[in-house]
Amino acid sequence: MRIVIAGGHGKIALLLAPLLTARGHEVAALVRNPDHAADVRRAGAVPLVCDLTEVGGNELLDAVKGCEAAVFAAGAGPGSTAERKYTVDLGGCVRLAEAAEETGMRRFLQISTVGAGHPPRPRSGEVWAAYIDAKTRAENDLRERALDWTIVRPGPLIDSPATGLVTLTRSPIGRREVTRADVAAVLAAILPARHTFGTTLELASGNTPIDQAVVQLADQAQ
Repeated sequence: MRIVIAGGHGKIALLLAPLLTARGHEVAALVRNPDHAADVRRAGAVPLVCDLTEVGGNELLDAVKGCEAAVFAAGAGPGSTAERKYTVDLGGCVRLAEAAEETGMRRFLQISTVGAGHPPRPRSGEVWAAYIDAKTRAENDLRERALDWTIVRPGPLIDSPATGLVTLTRSPIGRREVTRADVAAVLAAILPARHTFGTTLELASGNTPIDQAVVQLADQAQ
């Protein structure tokens, strides 16, 4: 399968790409900065210079043409403005989802965040409120599309080594940390899992091996 990752130079994307290539997939990574191409290649992906907030529609379609799945792993990042939360976390995801539909792609994984779908915490600040609102609106947009989507809401992200153990559920689990490496491993595991199509999942560190946690999601649907 050929898979495109938006936010291809992000920490999760650089961890995800080698997991996907190890499973026999071909990975294309969208990056804004051409100087990041070498890092992307070292992770096993093919870099494509493409800024989702500025690229023309036809250029984006050309970039994702031939891909069978997309992972939206882009984000405005720490220190960015409220405006950037809307242009990247919302606008970038909407544009990638539109391109997926137009090219006939079906599978779409969206990295959202714990707290999306709910009002931001009191006194959380303008930027955080914009972030939660942008992620919520991106989720809502994706749910209305004719795609085999899965939304993953990880808790606060940390850079510790992978544990291979998580809590992965359709139910709210609160703000609990999870390593970026474990998020990447969960994304790789759920990509082919048809029972996760059309589901919103919350993710945190836990006690269940990742492959087992993905299988157990089928029981939660019953």
